[in-house]
Amino acid sequence: MTLHWTPRERRFTLLHALGLAGVMGLLIARFVPLARLPLWHCVFREHTGWPCPGCGLTRAADGLAHLRLGFAFESNPLGALVGCLLAGAAVLGLLQWAFRLPLPVPQLSSGEARATRAAVVAALVANYAFVIVQTRLGWR
Repeated sequence: MTLHWTPRERRFTLLHALGLAGVMGLLIARFVPLARLPLWHCVFREHTGWPCPGCGLTRAADGLAHLRLGFAFESNPLGALVGCLLAGAAVLGLLQWAFRLPLPVPQLSSGEARATRAAVVAALVANYAFVIVQTRLGWR
């Protein structure tokens, strides 16, 4: 892996967009009780009895927004991790914008990119297995 540094300038980049999306999502999770809305439910779980891969994401976002990290990671670990990363992107993007900091941009080789894709797929499968075990065994 090689790192390339961004120039010291104020430009709206992917980091800023991800940070903005994270802040907006956490603000919505904090102030809008989505889980209590009558139409907010998992249709897949309702019809099959099995959770979908995204089951628990609303609870995870709500837990993060209310700083209940244990509850967030219990609800959907990968969703809580992504929420934390988006919040970190918001802080880093704000610091970069305010102080014009150069940021490292990793450049992966083809083997590293393949390993990264495999790790992401493995994390998604492990997270879905966790959600299934929690819901089917009645842990939540």
